[in-house]
Amino acid sequence: MTVTAIVGAQWGDEGKGRVVDYLAQKADMVIRFQGGDNAGHTVVNELGTFRLHLAPSGIFNPHTRCIVGTGTVVNPETLLQEISEQLAPAGVNLDNLWLSERGHVIMPYHRLLDGLEETVRGGAQIGTTRRGIGPAYADKAARHGIRLGDLIRPDYLRHRLALVLERKNRELAYFGQPPMNLDELVDQAVAWGETLGPRIIDTLPMIQAAVRGGQSILLEGQLGVMRDLDWGIYPYVTSSNPVAGAACAGAGLPPTAIDEIIGVVKAYSTAIGAGPFPVELTDENGARLREIGQEYGATTGRPRRCGWFDGVAISYATWHNGFTGLAITKLDVLDSFAELKICVGYELDGERIDRVPDTPDLERVTPMYETWPGWNTSTKEARRWDDLPKAARAYLHRISKLAGAPIQYVSVGPEREQLIVVSHQNE
Repeated sequence: MTVTAIVGAQWGDEGKGRVVDYLAQKADMVIRFQGGDNAGHTVVNELGTFRLHLAPSGIFNPHTRCIVGTGTVVNPETLLQEISEQLAPAGVNLDNLWLSERGHVIMPYHRLLDGLEETVRGGAQIGTTRRGIGPAYADKAARHGIRLGDLIRPDYLRHRLALVLERKNRELAYFGQPPMNLDELVDQAVAWGETLGPRIIDTLPMIQAAVRGGQSILLEGQLGVMRDLDWGIYPYVTSSNPVAGAACAGAGLPPTAIDEIIGVVKAYSTAIGAGPFPVELTDENGARLREIGQEYGATTGRPRRCGWFDGVAISYATWHNGFTGLAITKLDVLDSFAELKICVGYELDGERIDRVPDTPDLERVTPMYETWPGWNTSTKEARRWDDLPKAARAYLHRISKLAGAPIQYVSVGPEREQLIVVSHQNE
C-alpha cells in the first residue's frame, strides 16, 4: 500500500499540480482533500496547458479514479466550466471523476458576501479571491452549509435553503443588497444536481477498497502551510488546513494509512495576496523572478510577490507536515542569476530567531541571508541529478538541509519529462 500526501511547503503556487500529474501516471486514485476554486493547479502535458481549480490533477490518467473529497468546498459552476471548456474539448476521459456527497457547495450568496466583506475591509483587506471560500467554510462550521448530496435531494434541499436564506438575506441587507429568491436558488441548485448527480456519491466505500487493496493513492492539497488557517499568517490565510494532518479528515482516511508526505517547494519564494512575506524582493531581482517564472496567479492573473528562498519557512513547513521528501520546482528559473540568496534566519528586535513567529511579529522581521553562487547555464535539459551543474546541486543540498528532508524530485521545466527523479544526492 502506498498513500502519498502532496502538500504545499510555502505560500501556495508551488507547483503541486505538475507533481501530482507526474505521479498520477502510476496512481490508482487521486483525492483532492481541501480548498475550493480560489487557487489553481497548472498542469502541462501532451494534451496542452490546463489550469485546474477543482478537478484533481490526476484527471489526465484515464485509469486513475479522481475524487473531489469531503474536505473541499465546490462551486458547481466552476467545475462545470472546467469540464466543458478545458477537459472535455481536450478529449480527457471524465468517467472516473467523482464528488463526495459530503463536500460543501459554494452558493451564490457566498461569493457575493465574500466580495462585499473584502471591500469593506478597506486598507485591511486579506487578499481573498472573492470566490466565496471563506463564507462557505464559515457556514460549514456553523452548520448552515449546503452539501453536494443535498443537490440530488430536492425536497431536503429546499428545506435546508429555506432555513439558511432568511439569515443570508439579513446579511445582504446589511450591505444594502437586495434579497435572494428561494425558488430561484432551489432551481439553480437542482439544475446543478441534475448535471453532476451521477458523479455525486458516497466516496468512502471506494476509498476503503483502494486502501485495503494496497492501491496507490495520492492526496492532493491546495495552497501551502503559510496559508493554513491555524498555522499560517493569520488572518491572511485560507479557510481550511492545507497541511498533511488535514488530509485524513478531508479525504476520508485514518492517519496510519499515509506512507509518504511530499512537500512541494519552489527553488525561490512566491506569494499572492496580502500579509507578511519577509523575503519579498521589490527590486530588479524580484521583477526578473516574476517574468522568467511567469509568476501570475492561475485563478486571478494577479502578479505574484517574489523573493529569495526562505529557509526558516521550509523548516517550519517540515515540522507541521512531517515531510518524507521534497519536490523542488522551477529550478530553471534561477539559471541566469549570477548570485542567489537563501534566508537562514530572521532578525527581530535586534536578535536572531530561527522560527516563524506570529503574524504581528513576522511583519517586523528582517531576513538574514546566505549568498550562493549561481550556475549561469541552462538546467532545462537535465534529466538526472548528475546532469545538474555543481553549483545547482550545492544550492539544492542547502535547501534540503534547511528543510530536514531529502529531495525526491527536481523540476527544471513544466513538461512531464522535465522532472528529475532523485535516487541519490552525492556529489
